[in-house]
Amino acid sequence: MKKIFFILSMIIISFLSLPILKLIFNIPISTYLETIKDKEVISSIILTMKVSFFAVLFILLTGLPLAYLIARYEFKGKSLIESIIDIPTMIPHTAAGIALLFTFGKIFPIIDTTFGIMLAMMFLSAPYLINSAKEGFRKVDIKLENSARILGANPFWTFLKITIPNARKDIVNGMLLMWARGLGEFGAVVIIAYHPMVAPVLIYDRYTSFGLKYSAPVAAVMIIVSIFIFLIIRKINNSIK
Repeated sequence: MKKIFFILSMIIISFLSLPILKLIFNIPISTYLETIKDKEVISSIILTMKVSFFAVLFILLTGLPLAYLIARYEFKGKSLIESIIDIPTMIPHTAAGIALLFTFGKIFPIIDTTFGIMLAMMFLSAPYLINSAKEGFRKVDIKLENSARILGANPFWTFLKITIPNARKDIVNGMLLMWARGLGEFGAVVIIAYHPMVAPVLIYDRYTSFGLKYSAPVAAVMIIVSIFIFLIIRKINNSIK
């Protein structure tokens, strides 16, 4: 059975890794150098990472309390709320963009704005952070929280100093998943804001305008930068006890 599992595992690993490796290693070094000198490419990558980061911070602030309530308490409508959290992962992303535009377009200036891009990223990637934090909170022994309360800690201090640190790994992993999902968001973003161009939109724009030769290097640079940052943060998170 071990050999069968190993073979099956290698099939899926190859399927997931070969397209990325082929893209990265089939581009000449000279092309990479030209790409990273392109101001439009660099600005789009920085914009993508910056907006996705702020989206994560906002959901971290608003989503952690929600995740804790779901993890710790039973209340009427809990299943409905969990379903609402998961809805963005089920619907087509272009439909999500239209829904956001329909809902907030007349209230806030979101068309062709970084705020609109942030809304799209938050809406479609928030479930990853909230659900991961929820599972992390469920792993925290409630006896630790009760002990802190018995020793005089108030609920907020207990949440901040006891619960969050003990659920840290799941929270950070959720933040990484949300951030990564935000980096790759295209469908909803392109509906709301074609400009300023985030990296996925720039890749699409260059592909439709100039073909694979000019879009592939941008895609490769974006993938390399994302993987590099992702691995560093995960390594740091896993090294902290």
